Amino acid sequence: MTSSPGTPSVTQSPVPPQAERRPTTRVHHGDSVVDEYEWLRDKEDPATLAYLEAENAYTEQQTAHLEPLRQRIFEEITARVQETDLSVPVRHGDWWYYTRVQEGQQYAIRCRCPIADPADWTPPGLDSQAPIDGEQILLDSNVEAEGHEFFSLGAFSLSDDDRYLAWSVDTTGDERYTIHVKDLRTGAIHDDVIEDASTGATWSADGDYLFYTVVDDAWRPHQVWRHHVGGGEEDVLVFSEPDERYFVGIGRSQSEKYLVISLASKITSESRILAADDPTGEFAVVLPRREGVEYGIEHVVLDGHDRFLLLHNDGVPNFELALIDPADPSDRTIVLAGDDTTRLEDVDVFASFVAVSYRHEALTRIGILPIEGDGFGSLHEIEFDEPLFACGVGANAEWDTPLLRIGYTSFVTPGSVYDYEVSTGRLLLRRQVPVLGGYDAADYRQERLWATADDGTQVPISLVYRADVARDGTAPTLLYGYGSYEASMDPGFSVPRLSLLDRGFVYAVAHVRGGGEMGRHWYENGKLLAKRNTFTDFIACARQLVADGWTTPERLVAEGGSAGGLLMGAVANLAPEDFVGIIAEVPFVDALTSILDPSLPLTVIEWDEWGDPLHDPEVYEYMKSYSPYENIGPHSYPAICAVTSLNDTRVLYVEPAKWVAKLRSIAQTSRPVLLKTEMSAGHGGVSGRYAAWKERAWELAWIIDTAGAS
Repeated sequence: MTSSPGTPSVTQSPVPPQAERRPTTRVHHGDSVVDEYEWLRDKEDPATLAYLEAENAYTEQQTAHLEPLRQRIFEEITARVQETDLSVPVRHGDWWYYTRVQEGQQYAIRCRCPIADPADWTPPGLDSQAPIDGEQILLDSNVEAEGHEFFSLGAFSLSDDDRYLAWSVDTTGDERYTIHVKDLRTGAIHDDVIEDASTGATWSADGDYLFYTVVDDAWRPHQVWRHHVGGGEEDVLVFSEPDERYFVGIGRSQSEKYLVISLASKITSESRILAADDPTGEFAVVLPRREGVEYGIEHVVLDGHDRFLLLHNDGVPNFELALIDPADPSDRTIVLAGDDTTRLEDVDVFASFVAVSYRHEALTRIGILPIEGDGFGSLHEIEFDEPLFACGVGANAEWDTPLLRIGYTSFVTPGSVYDYEVSTGRLLLRRQVPVLGGYDAADYRQERLWATADDGTQVPISLVYRADVARDGTAPTLLYGYGSYEASMDPGFSVPRLSLLDRGFVYAVAHVRGGGEMGRHWYENGKLLAKRNTFTDFIACARQLVADGWTTPERLVAEGGSAGGLLMGAVANLAPEDFVGIIAEVPFVDALTSILDPSLPLTVIEWDEWGDPLHDPEVYEYMKSYSPYENIGPHSYPAICAVTSLNDTRVLYVEPAKWVAKLRSIAQTSRPVLLKTEMSAGHGGVSGRYAAWKERAWELAWIIDTAGAS
């Protein structure tokens, strides 16, 4: 296909590009829909690429005045970051493993050093930025990334004896990885190369076999394969899942005794296990899948006997933790009962205790269950003293350990690594991310507000701002939201965000339904035929910020990405008067078109989240009523900035491209509508820390300018 006469040229023009209208028609459930911009889906068409380049040129021209501000923000970020730094080492076998970053380099260097004293569990190098004595560099991603515009490290997997390293790389952003194997004793890189794998790689106990997953044409991990390292024979297909609703993964139990294949749709799951020292054996189903029942397992040893902890939602929406015998998994003993106020999320099992991750009152929590003989003691929660925070179990490579590594952060507390001493209950702070330039948490405030949704539901809002911000309705404000897949937007520290807060911004997170902050019911009431609650909750949060005297619509910018980009497109249609600007990253704004097409990447598995409009007329009409692209109207809109990536396989670039083109042709607004496409990136955007900081500086400059700040 050749470029048509209507294709814009790549020029620095003050006139926005106008995509040529090429009407195509689709018919579903008797409904005939004309789509004038569907031609932009053809990534190989020179006209498509020319249009995207023209949009980039226009966006650059329209935002050129922000270059000094972008540069200042980038300099602020780099001035606050300790650019040469070490992570807290993680103990495994005879080694401490860690990463370090070097000033001027984009990517991390992965290293290890020998354990000097096996009885000493204090990680080395905590007070130093220099390489640790005895360091071995295992993988330098800066070297791996040479010659590539994009680089992403997928697997980084060590054999049980610490001899072999398997790692995988993606150099295009399409999330198809190449796996390599290195002998860490000799430094030799094996000839074994596995192409087109998914992200992970899992070793057998003897280090002779490597298990990995591959994706189908819809980018769904659907098969598990076994590779004999150095064996020379063809790889063996271990498992294949034909049901397009299910993702397939493989890993090891925390004890490393079992290989576990995990199958999961949005609402159903199944686990299969095999002894890790019998890698060529047959995997056995733990509990056969039942529609609507989700579960996960972890191996636990009680009084010398192998058992499994089962985390499931069979009749208990917020999940329950039970003990089962692998010989008779239907016989369950309840360990932690489910309830309406606490959502059990995960368990990490060790030789002498179990770490339980759960959510209560919209905050994450960690509880410790001691193992006592053939049972468990009482659950003890690890306590923190901030009103808003996020905590989670960190990297714990050893099964028989006296310590639990955890991570902790809040809006005002930089990311912190603790070792929790299980026997005493002491929290040992190993490291807090340094923030240079005189950062003082006392200069900032964080708090929780509540908005009343249209149906009377109370929706939490988290805020952070400088202590000297006046609550007089004049503060520029950024309101962030997501609201899908039961994903929770927990409080967390951000160095780039300081560039907003120090300019007088209020930063707010709307914990809307569709997320998981308030338990499983919160998710259920924001999906399928209740999806509109996500959008109206966000609008209620925006209006609450105005009613409470924080800001005004003329100073309020909204932000969301991916499924949160769908939220952005929906609120732009429903309540454009409530926002001065909206920034949408990799936005899912052409949702109906995508979910109607089962040939597109990841569509079928999404039917459990959004509904199946292809076969269900009610779902079709409901999605059509809110899909952003379908509902653009001839009225004024906020300023719009859509950011996407050409190689994104999760939300295709065509969605924001079509959205922007249609906004320009229908909306009656004087505010700018911009599209920025990264031409060598995927769903996560650009790679490399400096590139990511520059990208965030670009976005923050747009937000600051749009909100009328400086």
